Amino acid sequence: MATLLKTERHGTPPTLADIEALAEAAFQSLPEGLKLFAREVVLHVDDFPDDETLAEMECESPFDLMGLYRGVSLQDKSHFGQASDVDHIYLYRRPLLDYWCETGEDLSWLVRHVMIHEIGHHFGFSDDDMERLEEQPGA
Repeated sequence: MATLLKTERHGTPPTLADIEALAEAAFQSLPEGLKLFAREVVLHVDDFPDDETLAEMECESPFDLMGLYRGVSLQDKSHFGQASDVDHIYLYRRPLLDYWCETGEDLSWLVRHVMIHEIGHHFGFSDDDMERLEEQPGA
């Protein structure tokens, strides 16, 4: 599991690269079978969702969305049809940091939680499935 990124009081907040490193550690902690089927998912870390995404998701604030999966879940993909666009997971640094500061949650846990939730959409998992995955040792 990734170690907590600590910031000094009035220090520099974790960067986009720091969040990406935590997301990569979270991905590596997944069971091998899940990593195999999610290896083609492209990860993006941005400060905020774009205006189009905010409108589509009906967000009242750019801080309302910490992560987003864009693609077709594995259960909905056709094995005989034409290959679709690559699936993407977006993590949004500023909303993640805002939530981290408000709650005091471990940042690596928070990034892992959002990653598992978004990867869960790729697999078509239910919320219960995602919770069980989070509880697995090493996951």
